[in-house]
Amino acid sequence: MKLTLGLIVSALTVGALMAAALDFLLAGAPRQTLWRAVQACIVDYRLTGAAFPCLQVNLAGGQERGYVLIRAPFGRREVVLAPTRKVVGVEDPWLQLPDAPNYFEDAWRARSLLERPDQKPAAGDFALAVNPAVMRRQDQLHIHLGCLFPDEKRAVESFAARLQIGEWSRVPTIIYDAEFWGLRLGRAGLAGANPFRLAAEGPAGKDGGRSGLMIVVAAPRLAGEDQWLILATNLVGSGTYTDIAAEDILDPSCEQRSATQGRRL
Repeated sequence: MKLTLGLIVSALTVGALMAAALDFLLAGAPRQTLWRAVQACIVDYRLTGAAFPCLQVNLAGGQERGYVLIRAPFGRREVVLAPTRKVVGVEDPWLQLPDAPNYFEDAWRARSLLERPDQKPAAGDFALAVNPAVMRRQDQLHIHLGCLFPDEKRAVESFAARLQIGEWSRVPTIIYDAEFWGLRLGRAGLAGANPFRLAAEGPAGKDGGRSGLMIVVAAPRLAGEDQWLILATNLVGSGTYTDIAAEDILDPSCEQRSATQGRRL
């Protein structure tokens, strides 16, 4: 009994220390809030094996290649993936290295975090999104997880079947005033296909630099098969302007309601 009580007291003490550390880490420097939350998750994971305040911490490849899954530290009920090393955003040169982790593939595997007892998001509904530097509010790379709203899902399905596998093509816009390119990957999925590098090397990445890239990854179901698709636009080079962020076309709860613009992370 003494051992059990001692373990309980130790756990409570560590929990209190972690809560105090989290309050300290999140204080001030609002653009670093997400990065500081990631650091708190790493500390907790190493001390206790728990992921608080994250949902998951994955350090299987070491901290330089790891990632966390965390609920956004602001108002929207959404899950984001963030690296456990400092990666400022979509423009970070680290993402272009041949051996850089495929964070999009990691985020896609985390689809189960959006599951509820009465609903499991299908691959055809699920999507991932990343904002360009000009639209983000956090200076730590993060990928938004959610489900395409019905209008955007129908739009993607309407043009995806016409795209040639492996070739970038202009596609109808899914965000007002943003000119998108689409790359159909086929059935192979994201294994060996890093959207950060593909988008940077494609027409959108060459149209103003990587900092302007907005990237969306979806898997529309065509002829009974999931067909992975990368969508990219460059808000700097294209000369267009939109105040709709990438995550605004995603329903973070996967309840498939009408789209409403939310708080941008």
